Amino acid sequence: MKVLVTDPIADAGLDVLRDAGHEVETGYELEGDDLLEAVSDANGMIVRSGTEVTDDVLEAAEDLVIVGRAGIGVDNIDIDAAKDHGVIVANAPEGNVRAAAEHTVAMTFATARSIPQAHIRLKNGEWAKSDYLGTELNGKTLGVVGLGRVGQEVAKKLDSLGMDIVAYDPYISEERAERIGAELVEFEPCLEAADFVTVHTPLTPETEGLISEDELDLLDDGYLVNCARGGVVDEDALAAKVEDGTLAGAAIDVFAEEPLPADSPLLEHDEIIVTPHLGASTEAAQENVATSTAKQVNAALVGEPVANALNAPSIDESAFPRVEPYIELAETAGKVAAQLLEGRIENVEVSYEGDIADEDVEFVTASALKGVFQPLEWQVNAVNAPQIAEDRGVDVTESKTRQAEDFQSLVSVTVSNADDEVSVDGTLFAGDDPRIVRIDGYRVDAIPHGRMVVARNTDEPGVIGHIGSVMGGYDVNIAGMFNARETIGGEALTVYNVDSEVPDAAKEELESDERIIGINDITLNGHN
Repeated sequence: MKVLVTDPIADAGLDVLRDAGHEVETGYELEGDDLLEAVSDANGMIVRSGTEVTDDVLEAAEDLVIVGRAGIGVDNIDIDAAKDHGVIVANAPEGNVRAAAEHTVAMTFATARSIPQAHIRLKNGEWAKSDYLGTELNGKTLGVVGLGRVGQEVAKKLDSLGMDIVAYDPYISEERAERIGAELVEFEPCLEAADFVTVHTPLTPETEGLISEDELDLLDDGYLVNCARGGVVDEDALAAKVEDGTLAGAAIDVFAEEPLPADSPLLEHDEIIVTPHLGASTEAAQENVATSTAKQVNAALVGEPVANALNAPSIDESAFPRVEPYIELAETAGKVAAQLLEGRIENVEVSYEGDIADEDVEFVTASALKGVFQPLEWQVNAVNAPQIAEDRGVDVTESKTRQAEDFQSLVSVTVSNADDEVSVDGTLFAGDDPRIVRIDGYRVDAIPHGRMVVARNTDEPGVIGHIGSVMGGYDVNIAGMFNARETIGGEALTVYNVDSEVPDAAKEELESDERIIGINDITLNGHN
């Protein structure tokens, strides 16, 4: 498949893609119509912060499966639009955590001790020892705004150097904060208590301009460090507060506009240290994020879960082998159920029994929804299936129980509306041999592949033979048959695996027989 790389990444990442057999095209200066043309036949796309992945880009990329962000921040990618187009967005949050945290610590020391300023003056021949009276970090309070991966790593490193840690993050538990030595507080108390504040939040509409004039006033005679995302801190307000002495200093690695304009007020003050977005600029970090992103692209292109997907179900790499066989099984059960139900689908229930109930099944449930909606001819995959359900007002429920009466593990997909309900159960034989084992409570043993015909009929002699004769008369070969009944002489259900589509004329002839209650021709994987 074709993978388009529009921002430079380490060669190790490109090698991972090529080793998987993909065609890799690089276009580091692409924009506008040239970008739209280049992405039009791409199956995967890798970007950093330099490429804006907009709705127009996603609209142009009809074959796109995944956009991989070689780094953490994804504010240059329209994630909602990607979800609407069924495109996975994944980042590499672990690859540069250590590098970003170390740079933050370095910038904290640099602004506390005026290291760059003293260095420049000494290089210019000045021995300005008496001009720089630094601040020790030991015994001071560090305020961490955003206690994600990088924030936690910074907190742990500076806690070990004798700093007291307070943190603001509305999405983390007090227990987790305490485990890394931080006291969780509200936003303003965090700024008020801190001698140093370090910012570790993504840039979102909620965080843009999060720290401006009023917030900086709370950091009286303190220091601000931002190695996270530009735009979170109001740069004009920061420069003004350093100039008037409200702040003792600042160290900034990221900016609202990059490269930083020559007329930026941040460049006018010696007490503000600036670096050109170096947080992830280590050889190890660049290689880590490149290979991590490439591996996720490879996974998406073969239909495997993506570990760091931001808009799709993900699963831990170590757990994937245990649930992988159930992904296609659940999708198939969903397809069968949807094609058997008369009328529109209003509810979907996916239930898990036995050993599978102990696993992370979010991706399996999304695959079941994909199967439910595919026969309705919507463009659907595991990325947008949950959103399609929500958009169409379909209620989705998931249930688990460790109890399983007949099987070690069982996956059930039930679709219903006000008038009807259909349930399809599947399991695995011998580890990875999928079977449909129940349809609406009828015990069957059907191979879920290709084409199936599900017939409901009265349980009486000659019916199965008649069905076989009619299908044979229309050159439909039966590859397998599985019959079940409620009671002798009651209603029966039979599943036929067939090699070709059953013509409408054949179905009409069968349904004209009063013994046959209904005939459903089911299309599964391997056939259009």
